Order: sequence, then C-alpha cells, then structure tokens
Amino acid sequence: MIPGMGGRGMNPKKVKQMMKQMGINIDEIEDVEQVIIRTADKDIVFNNASVSIMNAQGVDTYQVTGTPEEVPRELEIPEDDVRLVAEQTGASDEAALEALKNANGDLAEAILALSA
Repeated sequence: MIPGMGGRGMNPKKVKQMMKQMGINIDEIEDVEQVIIRTADKDIVFNNASVSIMNAQGVDTYQVTGTPEEVPRELEIPEDDVRLVAEQTGASDEAALEALKNANGDLAEAILALSA
C-alpha cells in the first residue's frame, strides 16, 4: 500500500508535492482547441482536448485527454499531375482527378485507365 492513499485516493496537493520532490513537473497548456495526430492513412482529431506537459529529468512528455475521432485522410493529388493526365489522355480535369484518386495517385495507372 502506498502511504497516504488511505483507500480514498491521494490528496492532489500531496501528489504534486511528491512529484516535485522526485523532479517531476506537470504544466497544463491553456486554451487548447484541437489536437491532430496525422498518420499515413488517417487523422486522429481531439476537439476541446486537455494537454499536459510532464517534465521528468529534462524530458518532456505530452499527455492528451479528450474524445478522439478518426478521420480518413484523403489522397492529395497535385494539380500538375491532374494536368499531365488530362493532357496525355484528352480527358477533362475532373475525369483525370477521379482517375488519379482511383489509382492512388499513380500517374501511369491513371493514364492507362483513361486510355482504355
């Protein structure tokens, strides 16, 4: 059993004091509106998140709390690629863009799909 726990949980003041004695400091980032974690295929979005920075032995660790929402990332197609596919195939920009999306941005595959 940890001293001071008393079955009800520790006093937050005591916890902060103990952490300070161990060289651990925690600060809250104020007015956080949104936190976004980007991966290759999705974004994890925390709206109205709470963010704390814990510094222990010179290393900062960020803690994010809130309700995450996973949002699939849409493939970003450069305009130059759209123009190239449209020029090579005679297709409209809209058709070239759609073909590039279907081909995951692969120029050759998009051109072949529109040329068939």
